[in-house]
Amino acid sequence: MRIIPAIDIIDAKCVRLSKGDYDTKKIYNKNPLEVAKEFEAHGIEYLHLVDLDGAKSKHIVNHKILELIASKTNLKIDFGGGLKTDEDLKIAFESGADQVTGGSIAVKDPVTFTSWIQKFGADKIILGADANNEKIAVSGWQEESDKELIPFINEYQKQGVTYVVCTDISKDGMLQGPSFELYQRILKETKNLKLIASGGISTFDELPKLAEIGCEGTIIGKAIYENRISLKQLESYILNQ
Repeated sequence: MRIIPAIDIIDAKCVRLSKGDYDTKKIYNKNPLEVAKEFEAHGIEYLHLVDLDGAKSKHIVNHKILELIASKTNLKIDFGGGLKTDEDLKIAFESGADQVTGGSIAVKDPVTFTSWIQKFGADKIILGADANNEKIAVSGWQEESDKELIPFINEYQKQGVTYVVCTDISKDGMLQGPSFELYQRILKETKNLKLIASGGISTFDELPKLAEIGCEGTIIGKAIYENRISLKQLESYILNQ
């Protein structure tokens, strides 16, 4: 299982929110590159970089941070937040993203999102299936749609999607543990899905459980920043897999 630390960006700073609420913003580091380099120094190969300004503005904003991290580290970066147009996508890939995550766009403009899968390939495009009460949430989680989580994933699998990041919003940033049962059900009701668990990771012991369920990767945010999971532990886990 891939270990994918998260860096969320507001005003070019590394922050975390709780349940996607911008009013809960906590700044952890004013230098995202410093954070990324520390991850890399501990054997981490992947990074989930979220442009929270972009998510709110509905277009890419923090591509310079992406470019900086991509040019100064060897981390494989998946980038999301505010990607709405072909131009946004072009900027993200030109700035060094290995993959991009589309969430709101997949709900609000399925034609464009499907064209991205066809144009760039399933390895480059991740479906962001972020849900509250198993209903897909959009616009930086500020809105809830009428889309049911598992049918939504199934529908996009038919369009070629293989990678899905699923965040249970009620868990995100709460350090109360991930939605094991939800992920189990998703994997049971889909085929050949590369499911990346996100939200709620709070202790190191949860990682082997997610791997056992069959998650392809897990995104870890606040647990690292609040020192619930150390980078040394993650380094050891990566080495011993």
